[in-house]
Amino acid sequence: MAASLVSRVARGVAPRIPGEQVLKSKLSTVTLDVTGTIIQFKGELGDIYCLAARRCGEECPDYTKVYNGFKRSYQEMCEKYPCFGHNTMPTKEWWRRCVFMSFEYGGYHYPPTTFEQIFQRIYSAFGSTRAYQAFDDSLPFMNWIKERNIKLGIVSNETERYGDGILPMFGFDEAIDFTVFSKNVGVEKPDPKIFQVAARCAGEENPSRILHIGDSLKKDYYGARSVGFRALLIDRFHSPDAEKWRQDGIAVCRDFEEAKLW
Repeated sequence: MAASLVSRVARGVAPRIPGEQVLKSKLSTVTLDVTGTIIQFKGELGDIYCLAARRCGEECPDYTKVYNGFKRSYQEMCEKYPCFGHNTMPTKEWWRRCVFMSFEYGGYHYPPTTFEQIFQRIYSAFGSTRAYQAFDDSLPFMNWIKERNIKLGIVSNETERYGDGILPMFGFDEAIDFTVFSKNVGVEKPDPKIFQVAARCAGEENPSRILHIGDSLKKDYYGARSVGFRALLIDRFHSPDAEKWRQDGIAVCRDFEEAKLW
């Protein structure tokens, strides 16, 4: 017992309180965030935008100009059409407008036919493994959860496209029992409603039997805690704030192997 405690402290993991393992065994459901938790973007946004433009006979846009244009466009679209348009427009149209203004704000003005060709290549790339990669421990962790007869769900501020195509690309779909995307429900984390939807999907009336794991302190940790879920923050990229979070009593793990200890 003492050796185990010393080991956890040495690794920067908060020590378990007496009886904690008994409590953890009562979990009925684990929900996961997506980006930064089970998958990550690879390369740069400019790589995909540049390749798409060149394949359509245009010069490679300046990465910085396009990226800054994208940030401005994305923010404006989120403010005007939150949750990727929810039920006001299809996901693809939302992204078509966002990409169009990204180029426009970056100083690149393409004829409609040329832009549509470029956009189709960009949209296709962001539905493929060219844009994403899974963390090595994600699928093993999901399978570990399922082996313990615990339901597994996804709660993400993303579109249904992740559930339809991106997550299945990595073989995650076979382990997942349900998905909750902001596009479908019309609210985003940390809004309590998206977690309440997840609880209903899980068929769980006792929120303390659900554990949510994600990489955002505000959206994932505090969002989940606001409705009574248990919450665990995953710090894959070694945030300089992680130690302060731990000191403040926030449950933080470095990866899914460490998450198993919780």
